[in-house]
Amino acid sequence: MSKLFFRYGAMNSGKTTALLQVAHNYEERDQSVVLIKSSVDTKGDDQIVSRLGVSRPADVLLSPGQDLRSACRALREQRVDLDSGVACVLIDEAQFLTPEQVDQALEVAVLDEIPVVAFGIRTDFQTRAFPGSQRLMEVAHSLQEMKTICRCGNKAIFNARMGEEGIIREGEQVMIDGDSARYEALCARCYLEGSGTAS
Repeated sequence: MSKLFFRYGAMNSGKTTALLQVAHNYEERDQSVVLIKSSVDTKGDDQIVSRLGVSRPADVLLSPGQDLRSACRALREQRVDLDSGVACVLIDEAQFLTPEQVDQALEVAVLDEIPVVAFGIRTDFQTRAFPGSQRLMEVAHSLQEMKTICRCGNKAIFNARMGEEGIIREGEQVMIDGDSARYEALCARCYLEGSGTAS
């Protein structure tokens, strides 16, 4: 049985780079993949963009109300190169999926027998789970943490939204990095000390 995988980590843990590497590995063996990106992620428009500078177009730019499983089926009908099947579905910025779309990704894995690997961050800048990430934690067959380091050298687990005065604690859950916000991956100590809650 094919599975739904969730690979999560703080910002700058290499999630998008890993996704693009997985796609390359399949395609190097003449196997087709489908790359999905949420339209909520406006960075790079329809491109899946790694901070290392590597990018490629998403096959599906998924809007919040769109059915993920139906979008995969429609793409298979449109593209001749997918006639022999899809070896894997890869989802970038999976935290922006709705819980319903995560359930649809599970259906793709289990009912359509296509492995689905979702990459995303677990929590927002206030350390609250994104709805898509929470649902992935609940239903994914496999969870894998991708690690990165804090400025102090410890393992980073939080995504701090940064401003001129330091860590920002209030605001909308979604603000895309680079457009209207700046983020830094921090360990728990640096996050709490920067928030003024460690005294």
